[in-house]
Amino acid sequence: MWCIPPQANANFVCAMEDILALYKRPCNPTTPLICMDETSKQLTKEIRRTISISSGRPERYDYEYERNGVSNLFMFYAPFEGWRHVSATAHRTKTDWAQQIKTLLCKQYPQAKKVILVMDNLNTHAGSSLYEAFPPEEARALWERLEVHHTPKHGSWLNIAEIELRILMGQCLNRRIPDITSLDREINKWEQARNVSKAKVDWHFATTDARIKLKRLYPTLSC
Repeated sequence: MWCIPPQANANFVCAMEDILALYKRPCNPTTPLICMDETSKQLTKEIRRTISISSGRPERYDYEYERNGVSNLFMFYAPFEGWRHVSATAHRTKTDWAQQIKTLLCKQYPQAKKVILVMDNLNTHAGSSLYEAFPPEEARALWERLEVHHTPKHGSWLNIAEIELRILMGQCLNRRIPDITSLDREINKWEQARNVSKAKVDWHFATTDARIKLKRLYPTLSC
């Protein structure tokens, strides 16, 4: 008789291999793979006028600033297509997530039979959020077009959208941005440039790698 494996490790391994198997599937336009992640951006206003770049001198600004709230960023990234869409919202609620999902299904992928969605297991990332935002018939229709795969706890690094978010923060948002209007303008310019070039994350980690490099996480079976 085999020993019962430690439940936590077994759950992690199962969810991890599920995600890694998705990344090995061939690209199928009727069932696109989309990775979704969220982050926040602190909005900060300058309290003194910056000094523009001049010959031999970089742009200069005062170290003091005024806090102007926090904006939430939704990232949807299609790793096979090199497509991404970023939205800035004032809040991070169930309704905000539901509205983003409706836009994804109805505007960006209206012809897809089903969208494979990879995301972490936040309380807002659930079918119940759709029912809180839309009538039951519409909520059910949206939910039935999703094939949801959650990354395991402490395994958010398996979500390729997290990598794309780090690229966004490094290339576009590593500076002071005063308000959500300016934030929208900047992320839209970044998004368009990345989509035109069809920039892709070069993901190599596979199940065979996990079984070697993360062997310690796999339950040990004994007779």
